[in-house]
Amino acid sequence: MTGRCCLLIGLLALVLGLAWSGWTAAGTIYVYKDSRGVLHFTDLPNSKEYSPYRTCSEDDRDLESRQRILEYIQTYSRKHGVDPHLVQAIIQVESNFSPRARSAAGAEGLMQLMPKTQQDLGVYRPFDAQDNIRGGVAYLAQLLNQFPSLDLALAAYNAGPSQVQAYSGVPPFPETRRYVQKVQSLYQDLSVKTREYVQSGQ
Repeated sequence: MTGRCCLLIGLLALVLGLAWSGWTAAGTIYVYKDSRGVLHFTDLPNSKEYSPYRTCSEDDRDLESRQRILEYIQTYSRKHGVDPHLVQAIIQVESNFSPRARSAAGAEGLMQLMPKTQQDLGVYRPFDAQDNIRGGVAYLAQLLNQFPSLDLALAAYNAGPSQVQAYSGVPPFPETRRYVQKVQSLYQDLSVKTREYVQSGQ
């Protein structure tokens, strides 16, 4: 390899390194693989095919531990008077405790907040565990106050309050009905396990 070639490669690596550091500092990077196997990167995704891109080192450094997430759940549940077991069940069903989760519909983060909901709640970092849980618990508290039963509040969380109002009950959408059932089942299971743990005196 000639000296000129080595110099060009070195300069290219430097430029790409500077570009990448500036790019990642600006915000979340998204990626998708097209039908030819080519990866496309952007910080302004214009398609649902994009998903957040993280390297292994970034995952180790940035993703919140389960314990930290549980602490956030406790903090904001107390603030809004919501049972933390319910919040935990919703997070389990919505994102399986993955702060970087993003649905095909555009819902983001642990509690899968839609962009409009994020805007209403002042959530500016949806993939940040604390900011997402802060907004998600506040939203859940609003729904629990708005609707007279837990199943209606959960249906509104999944399908939107307007759908619950339109059908005067849980909408007849299979996804929403499965969602309500899964969250309630998990919520009950978490509550029972906690009671059993406390009663055991451990």
